[in-house]
Amino acid sequence: MTLKTNYIIGDIPHAEHPSPQFMRDSWVNLNGLWNLCKLSNNGETLYFGKILVPFSPESLNSQVESGFTLSDTETLVYEREFDINKNLDQKAILHFGAVDSECKVYINGLLVGGHIGGFTPFKFDITNQVKVGENHIRVEVTDTARLYGGARGKQSVRRGGIWYTPQSGIYQTVWLEVMPSDSIEDFKITPSVDNGEVAFDFKSKTAVTIKIFDRDKEIISLTGKDSLTAKYDFELWSPENPKLYDLIVTNESGDKVKSYFGMRSFGIVTDKKGKKRLALNGKPYYFNGLLDQGYWSDGLLTYPSDKAAIDELQTIKDMGFNTIRKHIKLEPLRWYYHCDRIGLIVWQDFVNGGGDYSFIKVALAPQIGIAKHRDDDYKFFAREEQKGREEYLSMTKEIIENLYNCVSIGVYVPFNEGWGQFDSKKVTEYVESLDPTRIVDSVSGWYDQGEENTRLKSMHIYFTPLKVPKDNRPVVLSEFGGYSLKVKDHVYDPKKSFGYKQYKTQEKFISAIEKLFLKKLKPLIEKGLSGSIYTQVSDVEEEINGLVTYDRKVQKIPTEKMKEINDQLKSVWSKIE
Repeated sequence: MTLKTNYIIGDIPHAEHPSPQFMRDSWVNLNGLWNLCKLSNNGETLYFGKILVPFSPESLNSQVESGFTLSDTETLVYEREFDINKNLDQKAILHFGAVDSECKVYINGLLVGGHIGGFTPFKFDITNQVKVGENHIRVEVTDTARLYGGARGKQSVRRGGIWYTPQSGIYQTVWLEVMPSDSIEDFKITPSVDNGEVAFDFKSKTAVTIKIFDRDKEIISLTGKDSLTAKYDFELWSPENPKLYDLIVTNESGDKVKSYFGMRSFGIVTDKKGKKRLALNGKPYYFNGLLDQGYWSDGLLTYPSDKAAIDELQTIKDMGFNTIRKHIKLEPLRWYYHCDRIGLIVWQDFVNGGGDYSFIKVALAPQIGIAKHRDDDYKFFAREEQKGREEYLSMTKEIIENLYNCVSIGVYVPFNEGWGQFDSKKVTEYVESLDPTRIVDSVSGWYDQGEENTRLKSMHIYFTPLKVPKDNRPVVLSEFGGYSLKVKDHVYDPKKSFGYKQYKTQEKFISAIEKLFLKKLKPLIEKGLSGSIYTQVSDVEEEINGLVTYDRKVQKIPTEKMKEINDQLKSVWSKIE
């Protein structure tokens, strides 16, 4: 069950700048080899060795011994030294892409802060703790989210089927920035397609200057405080034309940040036949996508390299898809940057939590059409723990603040198939209050709370005929397909496999996909279907319903064939007005 990808890992993996949306030149990557030990709750050392950050110790790429696990009563301790040359008038910020699931961070023996939630980035101001020269960092990690209904996504201690190997610890880039004490802390970029302008809202004590570039040509320069607006004949961003404009932002203290933006809008419109449609840039647009679990055979929740992510996203685009649904996890900001520049719209799931999932409630009953229940019944949805609900709302805010400037984010998906669902109407309104520029698929799959409470009619159909029900909301097929093909020598377990419909040969597999898309799906577009998400990009462990294998070495359907199928879908939806 050992599967490696084709990608080579260097001494410092993921060495690229982790945040193209907010990039300074003065940064240091802290990935690479760290000391790692595992302690029991009484302080006994259970493991000591090296780990390759940012891979979790359960993954092959971490270089930690095979079979490593972390229990609820154990603690991971990461340690390493780093050098810093810090002027007295500068400050230092320490960033973590993600740590699963709770941590405390110490610099030179002093606690600088902690974080709860295994999927969102966080940072600490360590100006007062660092010194010129050598410094020591210590990160203590526990993974107890399941005990209080915290976010855990597809990870399960009882892995198998649609549930995957759990991981723990640091699994995204760790990095350090040095900047002037009076720095540009943050900014929000909000395009307005209707007005042909883009607004910039800043957190800076002094005035800022924005320079906007079209490729290498400067087209706009603005100076002011707090908020600025640029008006111009901007090209619109779309998957067909992923046009980006570069930014350089400076302030009076000499801070300098590079970024970019794209002009686009997402929303809901009514077509000429009176049907509600999802829209891009004010016009009906069909979102044709793939479900992406974001699991890798050698990195688990961490893709092995920047090149691996680029190759996969480019393949999806070359196949003729325009959308990718990131399923119940977050990626590093570089991943979204690649979607921005390649031209793939992202439907971003939030990460589910709650107690144990009832197979009858979240799988069996909905598949036979029984999926109606009020989601303020916390016990029914295994959401009794208040701490878990509070973590979810805190994480929602962190996700939206982190992803706000990503051009490609078109849809937020708060809940999936009733997993840890609660108060979806209130959650939808909360999401829209934080970011009114995106569409919200409140309840993906089932346990729809009705037209007055949720924004889309969002269906998952695997075993029954595809359909477009009568509804006053846009109708989307947010999961379908799941066709499976086992590829010898490229499976996680030769004896076990899971899929919704399995095929013995590649020829039959390809033929079935073609029939599904062209005979069953295509006619629904004219009837009002606004988007569809096929399951899925890749196999994950025993789940073999991907278009590529878990090790990303075998593509089950040729790119040209999939594009030919998708082009026929496009010929229909391009005529909808």
